[in-house]
Amino acid sequence: MYHANPRATRAVYPEALRAIMSVAEAEHSRAMLSSWQHIAPQPTPLVALPGLAAALGVATIDLKDESVRSPLASFKALGAPIALVRLILRTWPTHTIAVADLLRGVHRNLLTGFTVISATDGNHGRALAAAAQSVGCRCVIVIHANVSAERADAIAAYGAQIIRISGNYDESVVHAAELAAANGWHVVSDTSYPGYTDIPRDVMQGYSIIAAEVIAHTAASPTHCPYTHVFLQGGVGGFAAGVASYLWEYFGVHRPRLIVVEPAEADCLYQSAILGRPATATGSVDSVMAGLACGETSPLAWEFLAPCIDDFVIIPDDAAVAAMRTVAIPQHGDIPIVGGESGIAGLAGLVSICADDHLRRIMALDAQARILVINTEGATAPSVFQELTGVSAATIVDHQHIWMQQHPLAAGATQ
Repeated sequence: MYHANPRATRAVYPEALRAIMSVAEAEHSRAMLSSWQHIAPQPTPLVALPGLAAALGVATIDLKDESVRSPLASFKALGAPIALVRLILRTWPTHTIAVADLLRGVHRNLLTGFTVISATDGNHGRALAAAAQSVGCRCVIVIHANVSAERADAIAAYGAQIIRISGNYDESVVHAAELAAANGWHVVSDTSYPGYTDIPRDVMQGYSIIAAEVIAHTAASPTHCPYTHVFLQGGVGGFAAGVASYLWEYFGVHRPRLIVVEPAEADCLYQSAILGRPATATGSVDSVMAGLACGETSPLAWEFLAPCIDDFVIIPDDAAVAAMRTVAIPQHGDIPIVGGESGIAGLAGLVSICADDHLRRIMALDAQARILVINTEGATAPSVFQELTGVSAATIVDHQHIWMQQHPLAAGATQ
């Protein structure tokens, strides 16, 4: 299903939004995270998929591969850590705390008794647990009934206490907030709610680093965007808002067409676009795209999405699974990619639209279209990944290395 957003504008980036998230603060966040051991020092690859582009009838497809950002295998490594760092700096404003020292655990004695908590579908909790372990504070993670044991174990491996509830993601968010209030803990969430916006803002600001790297890689000028279309995953909206806000501020009236893709069963952003306000999903909020299975839109994220997302698209689970297989075992000579269930949803949206002649025309996905998609996660649940694709992530990585040896010029261009 598809919805064109009547509120989308081509105006310059508003000062009111710049006061919340900005290119300048994104660069500050990137500098702060550069010393963290769980972040690769170099930008993630920007990979061309010319074979798939030809098969879909568009000019180009570039894929930003966040699966190799960190051992955490997800873009979430950019959000939770920077939010935790900024929270600690705000909590002890009179202390002289160097961020690099904080991330090396130098100030762990200061953090005795300091506990952070969050709800998660998997990736955000894992990133927060890793960051908490690095700085030396306690971390509690609330997970819901549909979070796999494999993902729970990956979080616990970083020293977090796991609390599982019987409800869904949105109920786990409420439970985390209640526990924090009762125990004096600090919520580090990637979704906002009334009275809680500073930390979700910091999380979103971290995600905008992805857009900064794309612009640096392509050497794009503010008056010429290298892409006509950018496809972004949905969820509560934080990832899409972080990336879209940076692109909007940088390119202004020259920004690309921005499209948000969500699971059909977790369509809160799609419903928000229809109603013109933050809304809840109409489906079961249960999807193979576990990281996007969110029932309620983040109000703060919606402030950014409402005026700049041009199109909202929802896809069935089988579209995401097909896209995982498309990039894992490419049929058109492209480099193999480990794209997780949620990570590849943007590409799945592109493929779904290209299969519909009417939508393709409406969205100008023609031979002149230059597409950017972002693979936001790798095999964060390896057994699920292998079950869905029929091949292990390790095998795909081996095939990727072979491809790079066979295509040294193309491989070099991705770095």
